[in-house]
Amino acid sequence: MPQIIYTMKDLRKVTPQGKEILKGIWLSFFHGAKIGVLGHNGAGKSTLLRIMAGLDPDFDGEAFVNEGYDVGFLPQEPVLPAGKTVQEVVEEAVVDKKDVLARYDELAANYSEETADEFARLQDRIDSQNLWELDRQLEIAMDALRLPPADQEVSLLSGGEKRRVALCKILLQQPDLLLLD
Repeated sequence: MPQIIYTMKDLRKVTPQGKEILKGIWLSFFHGAKIGVLGHNGAGKSTLLRIMAGLDPDFDGEAFVNEGYDVGFLPQEPVLPAGKTVQEVVEEAVVDKKDVLARYDELAANYSEETADEFARLQDRIDSQNLWELDRQLEIAMDALRLPPADQEVSLLSGGEKRRVALCKILLQQPDLLLLD
């Protein structure tokens, strides 16, 4: 039976000035569903997506991602960390995987009986997640989205380029629910 991953019940959003933006919204999404949100400018589409992403807690009603699922959100104008390159921003999506590989390398360089079990667990994780190919996977993702050169500083990118870098990062995180504003 399909699993509902997101639920919204009788959601209402009012601005501090008292303007009602959203009223009586009821939603449930199954894993794998593809859904579009349509509306005129100022109708509340971005507000709805920010609430769904957990970035706007100021509303009435219920809105939640079911346990065990996560959300990725791409805003209309993503803010990327100044001073970082395209490569560094994209790699933020896989920092935990990079850490596994770094720990494996550390243990391999200083292998001993005391570290054998951890070494074996790391090797199993690397094999099961195909982390040996992580750098190639990043390269493929960056090429597929036609990102600027990996060594380009993100503060020098156009709005569209920043959006593609942010999208690449989110896609590599593999969220269960992907929200694109």
